[in-house]
Amino acid sequence: MGKFFVKSDQVKGNKINILGEDVNHIKNVLRLNCGERINICDSSTSTNYICEISDISSQKIECTIIEITKGEVESNVELHVFQGLPKADKMELIIQKGTELGVNEFIPVSFKRSIVKLNGKDEIKKIERWNKISEVAAKQCGRDIIPFVRSVENLKSLCNEIKEYDIVLVAYENEKENYIKNELLKLKNIKNKYKIAIVIGPEGGIDEEEIKALKEAGAKVVSLGKRILRTETVALQVSSIIMYELEDGGIK
Repeated sequence: MGKFFVKSDQVKGNKINILGEDVNHIKNVLRLNCGERINICDSSTSTNYICEISDISSQKIECTIIEITKGEVESNVELHVFQGLPKADKMELIIQKGTELGVNEFIPVSFKRSIVKLNGKDEIKKIERWNKISEVAAKQCGRDIIPFVRSVENLKSLCNEIKEYDIVLVAYENEKENYIKNELLKLKNIKNKYKIAIVIGPEGGIDEEEIKALKEAGAKVVSLGKRILRTETVALQVSSIIMYELEDGGIK
């Protein structure tokens, strides 16, 4: 059953109106007809609706609510990825696969060693594209939220946000003593819900002065093991480890 996201103002009584690009997708790609059922999720409340298509026009798809369900796919771990701007289309991969793994928000960060620089119209276009990739991935894997991709931040703004999290983990290839498992074991079974951030450098890594600033702001610098990983691998590995260790209903 296809899944589509709507905003709360599109839900009126027992009717939901699907608008925008999804209209064409339902009509001309999936070729659905009146009477067929789809899954619609209110991205603001994570409420899921089993609906029957009642009317199809060029501007909207009108659906009648058959059943209301509360989604159970979202984690007790709210995970935010502060990703150093990578080259080429690596950010697209990180967003797509990170969404599948349960990440809630992606924040691109401009570090000293970032080769890619975004500003003005280029940044706006990139952020729009990345948010679209997040939406498509959320539909595909059945998420009840669409992970948001924020505008590009710098080190100062990142440091100012550290206090908002239960823990902020910085993956750093030169750390030799403190492993990610050590920090996660300190958190495990202490709370029912967690708000965690991970900080990942670009291809050139994070500069020593930046590591010092992150430490002073309260972040925990961790090693991921003996091998140096590509920046796009780090985001996916760390997300998987955190969900494995802390997510309710996971492997014990």
